[in-house]
Formats: sequence, C-alpha cells, structure tokens
Amino acid sequence: MTEKDWIEVEDWQSDFFQGLAGRRKKAAFLLISIWTIVITLHLVAWGHWVILALTGVISIQLVRMLNSKPDEVQNQYDKPIAHYPIVSLLVAAKNEEAVVTNLVNQLCNLDYPVDRYEVWIIDDNSTDRTGKILDELSYYPQLKIAHRSSGATGGKSGALNQILPLTQGTIIGVFDADARINKDLLKKVVLLFEPEDIGAIQLRKSIVNSQVNFLTEGQKTEMALDSFYQQRRIACGGLGELRGNGQFVRRNALERAGGWNEETITDDLDLTIRLHLDNWKIGFCHDPQVGEEGVTRFVALWHQRNRWAEGGYQRYLDYWRLLLSQPMGLKKKLDLFTFLLVQYIIPTAAVPDILISITKHEPVLLSPLTVIIFMFSFFGMWRGLKNESPQTGNIELLLNTVSGTIYMAHWFLVIPAITARLAILPKTLKWVKTTHIGHDELELIERGSQT
Repeated sequence: MTEKDWIEVEDWQSDFFQGLAGRRKKAAFLLISIWTIVITLHLVAWGHWVILALTGVISIQLVRMLNSKPDEVQNQYDKPIAHYPIVSLLVAAKNEEAVVTNLVNQLCNLDYPVDRYEVWIIDDNSTDRTGKILDELSYYPQLKIAHRSSGATGGKSGALNQILPLTQGTIIGVFDADARINKDLLKKVVLLFEPEDIGAIQLRKSIVNSQVNFLTEGQKTEMALDSFYQQRRIACGGLGELRGNGQFVRRNALERAGGWNEETITDDLDLTIRLHLDNWKIGFCHDPQVGEEGVTRFVALWHQRNRWAEGGYQRYLDYWRLLLSQPMGLKKKLDLFTFLLVQYIIPTAAVPDILISITKHEPVLLSPLTVIIFMFSFFGMWRGLKNESPQTGNIELLLNTVSGTIYMAHWFLVIPAITARLAILPKTLKWVKTTHIGHDELELIERGSQT
C-alpha cells in the first residue's frame, strides 16, 4: 500500500468512531421525521400513491434477491490446501464457567495443523470460575489465555482489541463462548478466503436447543430466514453481514478498518459497515455452521433483541454521511436502503399509522408495504427451513413457518420501543452478555420439554 493510500485510509477512519456524540439528536430527528411523513401522507390525497410506489420499488428489490442464485462455495471444499494460513481464533469470555470447557476442547481439537492456528480465550474479568478453568486447560499447545483486569474497558470489543496485536494469524476468527463447531471447520473456511477481495466470512448460525420451547423454535426459524436472505443479498450485489459468533475476518481488512469499535454495543454490525465502506466483500458459508444457545425466556429475548436493534441503529446514525458519500456502488446502497426501511422504518412508522387510522376511521396506510414484507418473510422462512432440513414434510414445514411468523411479530414491538428510547433517553454504553447454561443443562431441559 502506498503512502497516499494510507493517508486516504486515515481520512475515512477519522469519521468512523463518532461514538455517542450526536446519536440522541440524530435518533430524535429520525423519529420526528417518520411521524411527520406518516401524518403528512395521511393528510394529502396522493399519500397512498406514494406508498404504492415505494411498495413497488421494495418489491422489485426483493424479487431480485429471490431470483439470485447463491454461489456454490461447497465446490471449493474438494480442493487440496496448498498452503495452510495461520488462523487466530478469539473468544471473549465473561462468567462462562458452564460452557468454557466444552468450547476449549472443541477449538483445540480441530482438524488443522496445530502449529498453524492458535486459540486465544480472553477471561474478561470473570467473577465465577471461568479464569480458573481456563488455567487448568492450559496444557493445549495452541491455547493462549489472557486475563483482563477489573479496570479494563470496551466490553467485548475492548477485549478483542487488546489481544489482536499479540496474535499471529492472517485470518482472525471470533466465536461466542457457547459456540458449537465441527472439526473440519478451518479447512473449509480458509479456502473461502482465496479471492483477494473477500474481507470476511460469516458462518450460518443455528440454534442447538431449538426443541426447548416456542421461543427457541422461533429463533431457529429466524436464523433460517436470515441465512436464506443473507445468501441472496450477497448474490445480487448487496451486503453480506457479520453476526458475531462464527465470523472470520482477513487481518489486513480488520486493521485497515481500525479494529473493533469500542463505542458500539454490536461490534459485528459496526464492523460490517466499515468493511463495506473500504470495498471489501463479506461472504457467507452455509456449511459448516456454528451452533449457539437460544434464549429460553421472553425477558432474556427482549433484552437481547433490544441490544441488537440498538446496535443496528447505531451503525446508521454513526455512518450515514459516509454511506451516502462513499462510492460503495448502487447495488449495495439500494440493499442498505431496503433493509433500513424493512427492518427499522416500517415498524416505527406503523405506530403513528395505526393511531391515525383508528382516530380517523381510515384504512391503515402502510398496509401494502406490510403485506409485502410479510409475504417475503414467510417465503424466506419456508425456503430457509427447507434448505436446512430437506427431509421435513410440507405440513410440518408449514406449521413451523406459521409459528415462526408469529414469533417474529415481537420485532414490531422492539423496533418502535428502541427508536423512542434512543431519541428520548440519555444513553451510556452498557455491554450486556447473554447467560449460557452449557451442554449438560441443555440436555436436561430438552428431556424435560419432551416428557
């Protein structure tokens, strides 16, 4: 890279980490704008034509995705590996005594040359037995353990940034402490980095305790929906996205992006935007997958989804100028606009729309958009579940899709709530971890749910 290139990188990095400054004002402006637009569209005679036109644009984009054929990356798995790149696997673990032993045993027994990968487990000031358990597992030659002090800052991002300079890998993998992986994982993933423009790869996520209850079954469907559209977004020139657990990043891409952002609560979504702004591609790997525990109680689900929604908002609030000005390409920007509208704007706009419709005894103005979103979500769930379990019968598949659709309705509560909170309440960063219960406890719960 030339000196001029480095200067340009520093220029756009200087705008990246905007932190908390201005987020509340920008969120308030967005919320006021949404309500103003919805009210205006209800008052003018041509309001429904605007909605129909927008519905047409979104429908065209969604149809483009459905007609896109994902790359068959599995064909690369038959190729011999001429050179084994060094891979560094990182896990930030805080109070993970229930799962950390299983995690270390999996990561340290991969079918990959021992001298070509390293495993870094970061004990992030745990107050349980996590640190002691890790020290007892230090007999693995590729295992490296770091203990963070009580004064360490930055949450998960801070832990990863602290260790990154000590790692050797040209590819950096990040897992959550509850990850479940296959032994052949690395041999397959490293082949996907052969194209030089691939900056990162995200593994398909699955729920290992999906049989426990309605919520975990819904999370399984949600992951199937996500993986289905992730592949098609990438295939039609849109954005691949990182999902935290099971993400692999090319080292030089990560360093050009400035590492992990310590002023966001969803480091994966934030890094996704910065990689795309730097013109890297993010690929998606359907198989092998990474398993993780689904939350089993609604309160835990509510807090987790609020964190995801807030982090998703933060990336738009922080980087909107760069998203408009950087030459990412029309396809990526159209993809960004589509999913901003579908995931965030429409659920928020539904609140004033319903209130006005009830008050004025009028039809719901956004109903065409809502119907289109529902249809494509339903179809994506169906196809995603079918791709993961081809042997499933159509009746069972239909029931699972209907159940998943009911489950997904919680997002229409989460998004308006987090939009209002971001706009109204003062916000300080607070990293909240999901509690993991471990393999033995999961088996007991699953047995209990089947009796």
